[in-house]
Amino acid sequence: MKESSKSSGNMLQLLLATGAFAFCFAVFGSVSAMMPILRKQLGLSPIQISVAIAVPVLLGSLGRIPLGILTDRFGGRLIFTIVMACAVVPAMLMGWVGAYWQLLLCGLFIGIALASFSVGVGFVSGWYPPAKQGSALGIYGAGNIGQSLAAFGSPLLAGSLGFKWGFWTFGLLLFGWLVVFWIAARNAARGGPAKSLGDMLRPLRDRMSWVLSLYYFITFGGFVAMAIYLPVFLTDIFGLTPRDAGFRTAGFVVLATVMRPIGGWLADRVGGRRILLWVFPITAAMAIFMACPLMSTFTIGALGMAAAIGLGNGAVFKLVPEYFPQSVGGVTGLVGAAGGLGGFFPPLVVGGIRQATGAFTWGFIFLSLFSIICLVVVLKNAARPVRDSIQVA
Repeated sequence: MKESSKSSGNMLQLLLATGAFAFCFAVFGSVSAMMPILRKQLGLSPIQISVAIAVPVLLGSLGRIPLGILTDRFGGRLIFTIVMACAVVPAMLMGWVGAYWQLLLCGLFIGIALASFSVGVGFVSGWYPPAKQGSALGIYGAGNIGQSLAAFGSPLLAGSLGFKWGFWTFGLLLFGWLVVFWIAARNAARGGPAKSLGDMLRPLRDRMSWVLSLYYFITFGGFVAMAIYLPVFLTDIFGLTPRDAGFRTAGFVVLATVMRPIGGWLADRVGGRRILLWVFPITAAMAIFMACPLMSTFTIGALGMAAAIGLGNGAVFKLVPEYFPQSVGGVTGLVGAAGGLGGFFPPLVVGGIRQATGAFTWGFIFLSLFSIICLVVVLKNAARPVRDSIQVA
């Protein structure tokens, strides 16, 4: 790639990747958005709900590592296309779910839609220089809006057109975007020869890749956990209808999504670490607000947390290409997997707490304490130079 091309970026490729991630995220989000309806149809217990919500996140988390490595190796155009095709199948099958085991099986494979994130980061970062990657990846991350589309749209479509259309609509939209992406997407030119598997795995042994994973565990993991569990919180704690709960969840997702590119833009100017020094204490405070069983405090806490973790999401992925400029896809896979696991464990923990105590309070308190731990880690890891020493041929 010519330097002039990379310095200016490529808005078309950025938009194509953002749209692909948005529709993938909508397919993934349709499972949690439909959970209040599925709970009634299948007679699910609190722990069964938690497991069903968490299962898609499992594949969506662990799948990010191999997908990131494959993107470094074969390019985002091919890998993203395959991922979208694989996500369409379980999205359509969800329309026929009639038993709990079917819900778990389809939900597991629908998790590949969430795993698509690391593919897009590797794809987009190749088109932009370091000075613009925070903003570019922040825009790409705004594909989180797909969760909002599902949170509001799936219950509405299910009520108007029938249960199956709560899933099928987004599956069909994703298939349509797959066709557009395959026709118009192009990989950025490589800066050197293809790397071996050992070269791609080497940065994953570096301590800083795991520190970044911890940051993303709570910022993106918190986003996923809240986005998929908010419909349950709102229907269970406050007795809202699935449609009202979906509307409020959509508001949470929209705010977090809007803040993500802002976080990337700010990180380009003041540094990602400085943003995180604000993100974690605010997240801790907002979790305490949510622990109070009043709609007013819960709403303040949810919106405040959405803003904070949205900023944090953008900041973390400004740091990845700074520390690992030659292995963005692979390291993104690791960091993204940690973020996904941050969305996998909380629903299980919260579901267990709810079943054991009859309330969600301690789940929010644990989230607050974990945010403080992350703040301590940021303070102990002062700004460090870009890791050119880890670059691979």
